[in-house]
Amino acid sequence: MATSIATGALRPKVAVALSAVLNLVGAFLSIEVAKTVGGDVVDLNQAQGEELMLIVFCGLVGAIIWNLVTWLFGLPSSSSHALFGGLVGSALVWGVANGVNGVVWGGIIGKVLIPAVLSPVVAALVAGVGTWLVYRITRRSPERRTERGFRWGQIGSASLVSLAHGTNDAQKTMGVIFLALIAYGAVNPEDDVPFWVKLTCALAIALGTYLGGWRIIRTLGKGLVELSAPQGLAAETSSAAIILTSSHLGLPLSTTHVATGSILGTGLGRKGAEVRWKLAGRMAVAWVVTLPAAALVGGACWWLGSAFDGLGGIFIVLGLLIALSIFMFLRSRRDEVSHHNVNDAWKKDAATLDTANITSVVKVRR
Repeated sequence: MATSIATGALRPKVAVALSAVLNLVGAFLSIEVAKTVGGDVVDLNQAQGEELMLIVFCGLVGAIIWNLVTWLFGLPSSSSHALFGGLVGSALVWGVANGVNGVVWGGIIGKVLIPAVLSPVVAALVAGVGTWLVYRITRRSPERRTERGFRWGQIGSASLVSLAHGTNDAQKTMGVIFLALIAYGAVNPEDDVPFWVKLTCALAIALGTYLGGWRIIRTLGKGLVELSAPQGLAAETSSAAIILTSSHLGLPLSTTHVATGSILGTGLGRKGAEVRWKLAGRMAVAWVVTLPAAALVGGACWWLGSAFDGLGGIFIVLGLLIALSIFMFLRSRRDEVSHHNVNDAWKKDAATLDTANITSVVKVRR
């Protein structure tokens, strides 16, 4: 919804409410991605029972911590890759400790890494061509009328992106819960995802969407490219098409990568548009770092959780997660971004991660 908010097609709170509802609906349309997460990341023939439960738990902790770190700095990194990274890290450390291979590397490379590289490039190309065509076709129309008409179109295209997002991102959490149910023995790997799992994940992603990732919305809507309504429509349409295609094929690609690539493409497709390449470069670095960073945290959490017998290690890891989450939330209140200021003009110094700011965070952590 960042593009429709940035162009004024939808008011911020209305946009996230509409997106929440459509995420909820989209979560029920497909389970292909959930099957990929459930069986193509962790080797279910190697990890079972309580060991698999610990792998899943520590993988989730790794993903959540990295997500919150990038959210704090307003960087739209991939939640999908954070999730896969956390699972890979915990499964890999578990495998090394037990002398087995706990990771399905073929699934990681074929269904995670390759789509991660291709999706933003394809999205940028499609959105760039779409933007060029839009301005080419409407070049003789009054700009005021063009802007108003495309804003109405954005409501439909942004809604389609939200629907597509539910078909992809909600499935990933379904796959993780499905892994936990397999570990517990409640279901078999070949069973379908239970309805209550679908409903829980759908409600969770809808609630999270409504709460609003305002920092990420601001970066994508105002920081990367100064968007007009035709650009917004082109970005949203290309994002929806690519996400829906990947969901049909069972590819758990990063919707963040797709949306960012599409927005970047609109800047390339419009003559004279300003693209903030430094910010785009920092996003790319965050994308590259996300999977190994989340894997490192997930692996460390598994090592910490397994170092104590019984529930002791679990509670220690959970306590660490809660403490870091509270700290980052309180830290975010110093420079709060909400629906009140998400559309304020982007300042040049906002495009950089202030070194002093990061240093202060590190000092507080110490």
